[in-house]
Amino acid sequence: MHLTPSGLSVPGTSRRTLLRGIGGAAALGAGVPLLSACGGSGSSAADSKTVSLGSNASDAVPKKAFAEIYADFAKKSGIKVDVNTKDHNTFQEQINSYLQGTPDDVFHWFAGYRMQFFAAKGLASPIDEVWKKIGGNFPEAMKKLSQGEDGKSYFVPLYTYPWALFYRKSVFQEKGYEVPTTWDQLIALCKQMKKDGLVPIAFGDKDAWPAMGTFDQINFRANGYDFHVELMAGKVAWTDAKVRKTFDLWTELLPYHQEGAVGRTWQDAAQTLVSKKAGMYLLGSFVGQQFTNKADLDDLDFFAFPEIDPAYGQDTVEAPTDGFMMSKSPKNKAGAVKLLEFLGTPEAEQIYLKADPNVVAASTKADTSSYTPLQKKAYEMISGAKSLTQFMDRDSRPDFTSTVMQPSLQKFIRDPKGIDSLLSSIERQKKTIFAS
Repeated sequence: MHLTPSGLSVPGTSRRTLLRGIGGAAALGAGVPLLSACGGSGSSAADSKTVSLGSNASDAVPKKAFAEIYADFAKKSGIKVDVNTKDHNTFQEQINSYLQGTPDDVFHWFAGYRMQFFAAKGLASPIDEVWKKIGGNFPEAMKKLSQGEDGKSYFVPLYTYPWALFYRKSVFQEKGYEVPTTWDQLIALCKQMKKDGLVPIAFGDKDAWPAMGTFDQINFRANGYDFHVELMAGKVAWTDAKVRKTFDLWTELLPYHQEGAVGRTWQDAAQTLVSKKAGMYLLGSFVGQQFTNKADLDDLDFFAFPEIDPAYGQDTVEAPTDGFMMSKSPKNKAGAVKLLEFLGTPEAEQIYLKADPNVVAASTKADTSSYTPLQKKAYEMISGAKSLTQFMDRDSRPDFTSTVMQPSLQKFIRDPKGIDSLLSSIERQKKTIFAS
């Protein structure tokens, strides 16, 4: 079991396979079999004392954590949560048809473009009344992340985690390295690490998703949050000069990445950081799972990707966020609203985090006293961000990111010189997909 960049535990499923499945979610009328809702499972979802919930938490750790949240809600409210758990991959593949059929009252989903997509199609209910109750629990960036294109709220965030540059404190102390805060400082540090016999930046893109995280960081640092979001939503051309600038910067950094990345998994790349053969690693905080020795884990630290354009500084943080939405016509709307209000409380988050310490609470009101130093730092980075992004596969159409961007970025990594023709190809394919 491991966390993917979307913050989800996926046993035995490659990231690429999962994304291919998710691609169907972006095309209405995909024709996949319906997920069955809980209404026919013995207790009626129309019962005012029962709320049905569609869950993708099929892995043991999150499944147990959520069960404890629902039990606490039932104890406090007298409303039972009738959970319809499906295999994670199946849930992703069938979500579109499920939402068009007779879905559960509440369902697990993700913040970002994919949330906005279903909201815009009328397949989810706005929950502004919920946010009137829970709004004070979240930072402004998290509120923005939970809104549809119409400005209404559709999502209740539960947990999140940041992408950043991870490093070993002992290596930096031994070599006298300082944390870079600007692009020039980052390049200078990479050059020094190379001289010192280290791989400056560990890198493994065999599963084709880690490179998307690198693109995201460079793009929103160079061009700002608004441009990045518009590009992901298909509103800006990939042939735009600003996109070319992102790839030019990446080309400058690429020689300091670990060679042979396309044939290496993220886990193998992480081991070079564990063994102190690499100086840094750009990834989500789930990288800590690879540090099985406590002393090594205690030595792990991270810093925000350095500033490129002072106009944007380091004010955007990539923080994939998981949470809940309400279906288009819930049978027990009043109960669903109460459940969502509870899920937006620090209490609900604390129950979850007790069982799964790899992530942090989305709420700024959650008790962080039991957090590890790494969790505390992650929490501070996210809560202090001006803007939050998700990850390329959440902020854009997943069929576009899986069939176009993943192979395109791997091609770039192999041959950065062919960037102009590559960007033209991406733009042509994007137009076709976004027009569907």
